[in-house]
Amino acid sequence: MSEHKFFIVDAFTEKTFGGNAAGVVILEDNEDFPSEEEMIKLAAELRYSETVFIKPHLSDNECDFHARYFTPTDEVDLCGHATIGGIYCLSKASDLKNCSIRLKTKAGIINVEVNGNDVLMDMAAPVHIATFEEGDMLARIYKTMGIAVPEESSISSLKPMAISTGLPDIMLPIPSKKVLDSMEPKMDLISELSKDLGVVGIHAFATNYDGELSAERKVFCRNFAPLYGIDEEAATGTSNGALAYYFYINNMLTTDGVLNVIQGESMERPSSITAKLSRLSDGAVLNNSKFKNDIKIRVGGSAAILASGLVNL
Repeated sequence: MSEHKFFIVDAFTEKTFGGNAAGVVILEDNEDFPSEEEMIKLAAELRYSETVFIKPHLSDNECDFHARYFTPTDEVDLCGHATIGGIYCLSKASDLKNCSIRLKTKAGIINVEVNGNDVLMDMAAPVHIATFEEGDMLARIYKTMGIAVPEESSISSLKPMAISTGLPDIMLPIPSKKVLDSMEPKMDLISELSKDLGVVGIHAFATNYDGELSAERKVFCRNFAPLYGIDEEAATGTSNGALAYYFYINNMLTTDGVLNVIQGESMERPSSITAKLSRLSDGAVLNNSKFKNDIKIRVGGSAAILASGLVNL
């Protein structure tokens, strides 16, 4: 059993008790990760949606740090808010100030920028997995939210899509913020649907402009992933990266666009998340998505440390 630096951090907020909380464990360069069983047990003990374990790789030419992410029940490939919070804690506990680092994850190596109190991370290459346009599946998806399929005109013909920027989620357009706020999701139905479709969960959103984005590019979201022990999450980096790509492939956001997301209001933990799009300079196609994919997506925000100390594992 060894002592490790430990933090509780609220990500995507500048104030404690806002945003999305995560556990952070920072290991020394010569330390191995604890066993998978120990990491899952700690995540379950903390009861946050994710806990990240970060190990320096200062002598590794491939990356600078290695991160592994755990929900209370499973290991996941990537977690946006735990990355933002984890790197924020790392910057406060070390000499990482204004810099760019390479972070190894199960979703691949991603670049993370630290600029003062803000942390901005690259998402994995965006992938459009499926569109749900009609029939029983469309009705089933909306039924998980306790609502009927909206009339086409109410959200400008937007359809649910499964998209991944590291983790696959269903992007679900909701007619209005009022409907979004009042929904009573059915967690058992969401779990069954997520398992059947091979996604983490559902990312429901509303714009209050009949499906169109305002000049401020503001959108309101709620995220549900009960299959992974997360009924509702206050801030989700990967899901909002996927949402930015959703708006791009629906011709609502340009390659130099910025999406400003408000999430967590229904949980009284308001979060502010920024998603930025850009086009790769060499125009490379990164995968075999239905849409030509030379798009780079970065997601970020600030964080606030609630507690720090040592944990024995």
